[in-house]
Amino acid sequence: MTTMTNETLALGWMSVSTAPAVRLTSIGTLGPAGTSSEQAAGLLWRELGEGPPVVRLFDSYERGADAVRDGHVSHFVVANAYRDAHEFYMDLRLSLASVFIMDTPLYGLARRPGVQDVPARPTIASHRSPVPLIHQLMPAGLSVGDIEVMASTSAAAQAARNRAVDLALTTEVAARNYGLEFISATRPIRMVWSVFVAGGGGLAGLTGQTAEGEG
Repeated sequence: MTTMTNETLALGWMSVSTAPAVRLTSIGTLGPAGTSSEQAAGLLWRELGEGPPVVRLFDSYERGADAVRDGHVSHFVVANAYRDAHEFYMDLRLSLASVFIMDTPLYGLARRPGVQDVPARPTIASHRSPVPLIHQLMPAGLSVGDIEVMASTSAAAQAARNRAVDLALTTEVAARNYGLEFISATRPIRMVWSVFVAGGGGLAGLTGQTAEGEG
């Protein structure tokens, strides 16, 4: 089950003319439901897909990339802010098909409902990429405690819901999914997203010897 909205818009779009022509039939990206990546996949589907969206959510971007390489999905979407995104650009089994700009859903610091007193130095769950927002959004009177790095913003929300941490830096979608309430200001992140398909597009750019040393 996905929780995509129709509110996100592409603020810029570029298609790569040399990418393999692959019909969009399904999209793989980072889950679980409620991530910014899921919203980006929904935007891609609205731009290029037909019929009800088919989006598969994985517990890591790497598994999403595996799915497109293995033919389980036709397209793979990754946020360029992801620290290991360069791995997908270097992979000769993948081809960059398009790039777009999209504002994420609103991010904020959220807690379980009914919690009256947040510790002065709360523990906070967050995906690694948006960690700088924690200091930006921390309410007056509180300071940043230990940060627990999670696999996604939705996983961060789940950690707060399960009382593993005091707060989660998460999206409005994930906060709603897990019944959390924001205690801070909220803001989006204007981000670039890359779309990959399977294919040897990268091989066309090789000159001289291949990686195996053959001319």
